[in-house]
Amino acid sequence: MARTKEFDPDAALQSAMTLFWERGYEATSMADLVEHLGIGRASIYATFGNKHELYLKALDRYGETYSAILFRELSAPGPALPAVRTVVRRFAAESAAEGTRLNGCFVTNTAAEVGAHDTAAARRVEHAWEQLETLLHAALVRARAQGELPPERDPRSLARLFLALMQGMRVMGKVSDDPARVREAAEAALTLLD
Repeated sequence: MARTKEFDPDAALQSAMTLFWERGYEATSMADLVEHLGIGRASIYATFGNKHELYLKALDRYGETYSAILFRELSAPGPALPAVRTVVRRFAAESAAEGTRLNGCFVTNTAAEVGAHDTAAARRVEHAWEQLETLLHAALVRARAQGELPPERDPRSLARLFLALMQGMRVMGKVSDDPARVREAAEAALTLLD
């Protein structure tokens, strides 16, 4: 008779995501995962595979969670530019806030830590960036069609600029204790929408 799982795999994945996000891939050991998740090593392997497979599943979870939030924010009916401004300013605020800045963005952290030598992780990073760029682009196209964005502004170029800015703010926030640095950069970039 097969044994039933004595833990919630969804909650364990969420917990693993948090640990990898805080510490990174290399600094998180299987012993850390066992302790943090509160389940045995054999259960981790049986449910999620090895550490790398668990890391990729955690990265997928992060992407699904935050893509859904960004989709809701950037695809809401009505004026589009206020939504773009809100998202960029939120990224700046989170990048400078004491409670969140040191963690950065799990996707950005992955790009910096393992992206150059882990093709599976790099594909997920690129997918997340494509999703964010697409959401920003769609919102900016909508803004231009609604007369909010000047017709000479290129939505694709602006979306790419904001993508690079938002990811860069996450990196800077992990090190810089000057919140004005990311806030002022965000505000300067947002003037391009006027």
